[in-house]
Amino acid sequence: MTSTAEERQRHIVRTARTTGAVDVNTLAAQLGVAKETVRRDLRALEDHGLVRRTHGGAYPVESAGFETTLAFRATSHVPEKRRVAAAAAELVGDAETVFVDEGFTPQLIAEALPRDRPLTVVTASLPVAGALAGAENTSVLLLGGRVRAGTLATVDHWTTKMLAGFVLDLAFIGANGISREHGLTTPDPAVGEVKAQAIRAARRTVFAGVHTKFGAVSFCRFAEIGALEAIVTSPLLPSAEAHRYSLLGPQVIRV
Repeated sequence: MTSTAEERQRHIVRTARTTGAVDVNTLAAQLGVAKETVRRDLRALEDHGLVRRTHGGAYPVESAGFETTLAFRATSHVPEKRRVAAAAAELVGDAETVFVDEGFTPQLIAEALPRDRPLTVVTASLPVAGALAGAENTSVLLLGGRVRAGTLATVDHWTTKMLAGFVLDLAFIGANGISREHGLTTPDPAVGEVKAQAIRAARRTVFAGVHTKFGAVSFCRFAEIGALEAIVTSPLLPSAEAHRYSLLGPQVIRV
C-alpha cells in the first residue's frame, strides 16, 4: 500500500484515535513503507499537535476536534490511574466539602474517599454521583446542566451558576493536558468553564493525572500551574520534569 505522506498521516491519526495508540512496526507493515518513513510521519504529526510520540509509536492528542470518551479512558493506563487516584484521595485531610471533577481518574478518587466520616461531595459527573450515592456518611450534590454524551457530565451556565454559590474545602481536578507553559487545558470551552469555576470555589486544588497528560496541550486553558496545591502522578513522569513543575508552586507527588 503505497500512498502520499498526507494519506499516510491521515491513516495514522485515524488509527491512533480509534485504537488509542499506534506502533511504528505495525504501521510500516500496514502502509507498506519503511519504519523511518513512519517515524518521519509521526514527527510531522507531533509538530502539528495531533499525536505525541512514544518509544516505538505514538498516541493521539486530544483537541477541540477530538476527545476520548469516558468509556475509552476506563481502559487505558488503569493500574497507573488507580495508584494516582488512591494517593490523591489521601490528600483530602480534614476537608468536609469536596469537588470531584468529571473523568475516569476523578471517578477513581471518588471511590477512594474516606467513608468513615461525614463528607459532602459536589460533582458535575453522573458516574461519580452514582458511585457515591449509596456511600455511608457521604452526601452527594450533583450539579445540574446539559449532559455531555462522551463524558456523562453536566456543563453550561446552570452548572457554573450552581458552583459559584459554594465555598469548597478542596477540588480534585482533571485535565486533558497539563504543561508548564500553557497550564491546564481541555478541548471544550464549556468544560473549561466548569473546571475554572470549581477552582475559584475551592480553597485547595489538587490535580491528579497519568504521565501522558504532561506536556500535552488542548484548546481551552482553565488554570495555571500555580493555582494547584498539589500534582499527583506516577514515576513515569521523570523526576527532573516533576521538579520543574514544583518550581511553579505545587507539591508534586509521584506514586
